[in-house]
Amino acid sequence: MTRLCVVCEGPTEANFVQQCLAQHLAVHGVYAYASIIQAPSGRHKGGRVTVERLVRHLSHEYRAFDRLTTLVDFYGFQDRDGRSRAEIEQAILSGVQRCTTGLDTRFVLPYVQMHEFEGLLFADVAQFQWVLDGWNEEARGALQQIRQAFDTPEDINDSPVTAPSKRLERIFAGAYSKTEHGPLIAEAIGLAHMRSQCPQFDAWLKHLENWGQM
Repeated sequence: MTRLCVVCEGPTEANFVQQCLAQHLAVHGVYAYASIIQAPSGRHKGGRVTVERLVRHLSHEYRAFDRLTTLVDFYGFQDRDGRSRAEIEQAILSGVQRCTTGLDTRFVLPYVQMHEFEGLLFADVAQFQWVLDGWNEEARGALQQIRQAFDTPEDINDSPVTAPSKRLERIFAGAYSKTEHGPLIAEAIGLAHMRSQCPQFDAWLKHLENWGQM
């Protein structure tokens, strides 16, 4: 049994881990637990993600688990400073290595989702029907138009006002709830279909599955 800690940006990602990923990974011998990054106040509220906050949280969890990874949005990093996704992931790993005595880097995998968790949900826009108060043909058409404009759901992001979550806010006029609808839609889509359209997400899951064989 491999115990995996998934450090999450907030409740939406944590619910996704618990409702969707945990059961799937258990088949591979990996038992996943979500841990929400602490706010500066010390509360587990999530948000306001920085490399340093992730480093501290991962270092704190290192002794309690066999493996560590993250599930945080590229879009939300407050200290991105022009860095690419790969550069941020490397900065996180280097920071944990610097702060953690005896760290085995084989067992720590920083993962930054492009561009947001909500992007994954565009793998099947029909499942937004679960947003009951806002679902109609106009919403379906708007979602399909967005999806068709990008090669993969992970490419959806033009600017700070057109990140996936911002698009959903406008389409559903506030009816979409990240914590309520996000994991529910993801579960309805299914991991297999999501992985078929989201190559970076798929590569991350393959790595987690392989940890069950080590």
